[in-house]
Amino acid sequence: MNITEVRDIFIGTDIVEVSRIRSSIDRTGQRFLDRIYTVLEQKYCRSKSYPEIHYAGRFAAKEAVMKALKSSGFTQPIPFNAIDIRSGDHGEPIVVLDLDYDGKCRVSISHTDTHAIASAIFIS
Repeated sequence: MNITEVRDIFIGTDIVEVSRIRSSIDRTGQRFLDRIYTVLEQKYCRSKSYPEIHYAGRFAAKEAVMKALKSSGFTQPIPFNAIDIRSGDHGEPIVVLDLDYDGKCRVSISHTDTHAIASAIFIS
């Protein structure tokens, strides 16, 4: 990007307790999963030894993406499952949005056994 190309950059961050996601899955099961996660995300998380950690990471990423988009002035509703966090060839998270938007979104996810955190950048 050269000096004459000015773009707006918006950020979002979220942290979530893994136990909160585990509790939601235990309480409402598949209904919760389908409302929040895409089929691909569910398949990815279920393939892991501790799926709830990865569900929490994806949840934090979705919240971070929402915050970045909303801070850019995006006013349309954003359903959780309109944000698809996929894994790239090297394990990197890739944001795929089923929304009408103009820009690029990137996300970073980290987690421990108890918490997941994500940061998102939206470049308009």
